[in-house]
Amino acid sequence: IVDNNNNNNNNNSKDEIVKEEEEFDEDDKFGLDEFGRAYATGRRKTSVARVWLYEGSGQLIVNNKSFSDYFQPLQRIEALQPFLITQTAGLFDVYATVKGGGMSGQAGAIRLGISRAIEIQEPEFRPLLREFGLLTRDSRRVERKKPGQKKARKKFQWVKR
Repeated sequence: IVDNNNNNNNNNSKDEIVKEEEEFDEDDKFGLDEFGRAYATGRRKTSVARVWLYEGSGQLIVNNKSFSDYFQPLQRIEALQPFLITQTAGLFDVYATVKGGGMSGQAGAIRLGISRAIEIQEPEFRPLLREFGLLTRDSRRVERKKPGQKKARKKFQWVKR
């Protein structure tokens, strides 16, 4: 016995999908919200950063503090790498919230978030960001301490007798 109702339902759902695709406005940039902000998430070690990027004057705010107040110079350089490589410093404002980890992990998480957000705003920068490895999540984490050892790899002092 062949159920014709199922075939009709499948055809209707395909027609609905085609209608939805036709309604999509090609002028809209993919991934931007109604305010023109690109949202991206970045992770590094145990830190997670939520980054909003929008056109502006180059103002950076991290956890409701100015960028220079939140990070030390070394972390600032790391977090701003995507802007330096794409030469878009001063063209976008960044609002970021970051949790977990230390300063280095948080800077790396913001760097990945900014890179992903720049890619959403300006897709032509994707090959350049990819070339410098800014779109790849750094998966290195702290190795766990092993029982019978002092640290993850360090052993207790060896005693002959």
